[in-house]
Amino acid sequence: MTEQAILKALRNVEDPELKKDIVSLGFVAKIQIDGAAVTVELSVPPPARPSRVELKRDCEKRVREVPGVSAVRIELQTDVIGPRPVSPRLEILKGVRYTIAVASGKGGVGKSTVTANLSAALAKSGLRVGLLDCDVYGPSIPLMFGLTGRTPEVGEGETLCPIEAHGVRVMSIGFLSNDKSPVIWRGPMVHQMIQQFLTRVAWGELDFLMLDLPPGTGDTQLTLTQTARLSGAVIVTTPQEVSIVDARKGLKMFETVRVPVVGVIENMSSFSCPHCGEVSEIFSRGGAQKLCREAGVPLLGEIPIDPKLVETGDNGTPIVIAHPESETSKKYLKIAEALRTQMESQTVSSQDEPVHIQWRTKRK
Repeated sequence: MTEQAILKALRNVEDPELKKDIVSLGFVAKIQIDGAAVTVELSVPPPARPSRVELKRDCEKRVREVPGVSAVRIELQTDVIGPRPVSPRLEILKGVRYTIAVASGKGGVGKSTVTANLSAALAKSGLRVGLLDCDVYGPSIPLMFGLTGRTPEVGEGETLCPIEAHGVRVMSIGFLSNDKSPVIWRGPMVHQMIQQFLTRVAWGELDFLMLDLPPGTGDTQLTLTQTARLSGAVIVTTPQEVSIVDARKGLKMFETVRVPVVGVIENMSSFSCPHCGEVSEIFSRGGAQKLCREAGVPLLGEIPIDPKLVETGDNGTPIVIAHPESETSKKYLKIAEALRTQMESQTVSSQDEPVHIQWRTKRK
């Protein structure tokens, strides 16, 4: 009876949701052999699987079939781990200088529009930029870059090749799914897809990889902080308090996993009437400035409500490309420069002091 014999037996246990054996998925964290007694510790990614009881039962059955085993103990835990050093074998995104997560506490604040135009603005300034659409359930980046219906090519080593548009290398689940059919996935499937996008996409050499996150602080955010070396995060909010409350939660999440928040962008900050020029603050004012004062982070910029943003987004050309002389485009270019300055002035990487945040459930 050896550890290899136990692993061989566990290769016959398939995760019912991911349809792969638990050894290949990396769920077997530890095996202890004490005489004829075997203890197996399983570590599954968040969230805790609803099928964990079935998984535990199957593992116990397979291990008992190994000759010489008389007692089996299966411990199952769910670990959520923040940024940590990655071994050379698992090192990813090594050609990327800065990996920036663009997040919001709630939906409807225009985060994807901000990410698309900020990415295009960075590329326009001469930088090499990639954009990963991490919003599995509502991918909108393909539409905003005029890439709807496109399919990425498969390159060397079964890697996917990003599709370039407006100087930005883009990857999205929208390239791989029918845009008329919803993506109905549990958390573990989202976890696996994000990992594939980080490890199996030929990003090449980049100055910035922008990650367009879904709203909130759920599975995608946790997967990214587990897997990737995030250089920083940008929070997008609107001025009103209902948005600031949720943006504050997103900011605290990144602080907890020691990913530096490099700044806040206030979207829909005001509206200028195209006829009389009067400026109306539709969503109140000062919310983002207040949040920045509280958190001690810079306000990168304020983006007004601009009908051209809607038009250019629907037409597949970011406003910084379609209308480079507009005031909104100039604001995006200033924000891009502010982001670049913030990153270049950082002296401490989020990876220098990894944090381990664990919510652990064990069943004996």
